[in-house]
Amino acid sequence: MEESVRKPEKELFKVDNNLLKRLQEKLGYTFKDRNLLLQALVHRSYSNERGATKIEDNERLEFLGDAALELAISDIMFHKFPHYTEGELSKLRSLIVNERQLSKLAEDLELGKAILLGKGEELTGGRTKPSVLADGMEAVLAAVYLDGGYQKLKEVVERLFGNIFMGSRSPLEFLNRDFKTRLQEFTQNEYKETPTYELEKETGPDHDKTFYVSVLVGDKKVGYGVGKSKKAAEQKAAEEALEVLQKEKDAQGMKQ
Repeated sequence: MEESVRKPEKELFKVDNNLLKRLQEKLGYTFKDRNLLLQALVHRSYSNERGATKIEDNERLEFLGDAALELAISDIMFHKFPHYTEGELSKLRSLIVNERQLSKLAEDLELGKAILLGKGEELTGGRTKPSVLADGMEAVLAAVYLDGGYQKLKEVVERLFGNIFMGSRSPLEFLNRDFKTRLQEFTQNEYKETPTYELEKETGPDHDKTFYVSVLVGDKKVGYGVGKSKKAAEQKAAEEALEVLQKEKDAQGMKQ
């Protein structure tokens, strides 16, 4: 039997097994070929620092994941929203498949903790860079596709983006709304409450102020935002509040 040239994982990858387990649990998918998941976590900076034992980075998987995600999202939207025109479907897809949405999704999955980075990228905050997180998310989705096939990928995508597909009759309208409007709709539906915003402080000279705003639902602080205008700070606070409250709702649903 021909001896495999693939080196053992422990010689190539230094990843905490608990991190991989949690990532798969959050993803809702367990890999049959663990090396595919590990490959998806290899950032170019890590590969470049390996020298003689250099391993392939995740950029080819990122390329495949970008196309696979677009197909899965398009497939889901095509069947779920038969009343949408081609233009509306294209616009909705662009609002979903972009760096901002993918990096937020990666944050929810705590993907940044598992990505393999070179020392330089690590020191410059690579684990929280939207571009690194979004690229890693696409690579992981490509790994799901290669490991489980298109149907499994579609199931994972539908689960991950469920709040968009399930939480609104008109996701296009929903995604186009600003965060303050979306938060108000959410809290009125869930708690029969209207959020209130409090200016906690403002710093800097009159021509270059920074505003610090918190948002409350009832007497509970659910979000905090900082911006160069009061309006911008309120939007940041509302965005954070939406994420916090949606996670609480999802957690409660899982317990039921």
